[in-house]
Amino acid sequence: MDPRVHEHAEILVDWSARVAAGDTVVLSVAEGAHDLAVAVAEALGERGANLVATYDSDELTRAYLRGHDSEFDADPAHELALVENADVYLRLGGGRNTTATADVPSETRQAYRRARTGIREARMDTDWVSTVHPTRSLAQQAGMAYEQYQDFVYDAILRDWESLAAEMAQLKTILDEGSEVHIEKAETDLWLSIDGRTAVNSAASVDYDSHNLPSGEVFTAPADAEGTVVFDVPMTVDATRLQDVRLTFEDGEVVDYAAAQGESVLKEIIETDAGARRLGELGIGMNRGIDRVTDNILFDEKMGETVHLAVGRAYDACLPEGETGNQSAVHTDLITDMSTESTLSVDGEVIQRDGSFKWEDSFGGI
Repeated sequence: MDPRVHEHAEILVDWSARVAAGDTVVLSVAEGAHDLAVAVAEALGERGANLVATYDSDELTRAYLRGHDSEFDADPAHELALVENADVYLRLGGGRNTTATADVPSETRQAYRRARTGIREARMDTDWVSTVHPTRSLAQQAGMAYEQYQDFVYDAILRDWESLAAEMAQLKTILDEGSEVHIEKAETDLWLSIDGRTAVNSAASVDYDSHNLPSGEVFTAPADAEGTVVFDVPMTVDATRLQDVRLTFEDGEVVDYAAAQGESVLKEIIETDAGARRLGELGIGMNRGIDRVTDNILFDEKMGETVHLAVGRAYDACLPEGETGNQSAVHTDLITDMSTESTLSVDGEVIQRDGSFKWEDSFGGI
């Protein structure tokens, strides 16, 4: 086994999930993530955790959803109880076919999501972390040779997370103290209210309210949005290619939307429920170990010189105590490239220009 698999497992268990002796851990394993699952199981055993492993297959999900001919039961008790009794939930992605569910009807996907809202909320109450094992299907989706893709994945994951956390803390402070964000680039002029919000220094650890490995972003939950934004980084959602998405906001809600490709799935997302028309997240990518688009949101949204916005559910960690943020059955990230002819400003001060932050030597004047 590649020694980097064991290093990945150690970071996931110790740095990311902070697993301790006696913790009950649910380990969700995708079809192609067997090697990583073995390494994680070994690490969990060494730390005295309690392990329950489940099989997460997109092909299995496809078969179930296509075969289901009635309404879905809301939050089946057996699955809800499993998650409610877990201390830690680890998801190891890496399937055999990245478009396995492409022929599942959109109304079926929407109904299934809505029926599992309680399970999803219970999972988010655990110390949950999602990561991915490099597979040939993901390499193919990224347009890379398998060995090249392995190097890419481990460059993104096997980082000095403490050093990156210290750098990202500078941006967190700016957002915590700010009231208004302005994103400006070609065809994009968007204003976001962040007054009273708390930004998350997403350094790939639950101790930072961060739940992805790799991570490397600072994110918050906008309270309002006005203007238009174009997302020019292509991505695949529900096995459908999305390209050049345009959203227009008035009073915080999407009032117009379009896409050069994949508009049908964009429509499905936006019309899932009322909360899907509002923003749940503003995220700013800072992981420079991720240096190219791979059509995998776990990596692409963390890429340096990008900003992403999510329609749908907001994360509680960003909200003032006692405030309920945007609620939705979806949380779908969309990415825009900030590397050229763009600015990101907070309360009128440019903090990022053409992908460089104001504390970096490459940050230039006007």
